Amino acid sequence: CLDSKKELHKFGSKWRTDDCLDCYCSRDGIQCCTSYGTPVGYDEEKCVSIFNKKTCTYKVVEKNDQSKECSVNQWVG
Repeated sequence: CLDSKKELHKFGSKWRTDDCLDCYCSRDGIQCCTSYGTPVGYDEEKCVSIFNKKTCTYKVVEKNDQSKECSVNQWVG
């Protein structure tokens, strides 16, 4: 399989892209999906979600004090 960066991958191989997608190469082609869950159902007036591209994770913290995490009712992805 040839990915968007013109890199060749063997059939049956898996990898994570710089954009936090988990990809798989099969004889049918490349299949990719997000490797992270997106937070929903939190207090958006009080809190903000921050994405860490190095760890491919979200953290939900208070807007006024980012050292305090907010509770999240649901994650989708």
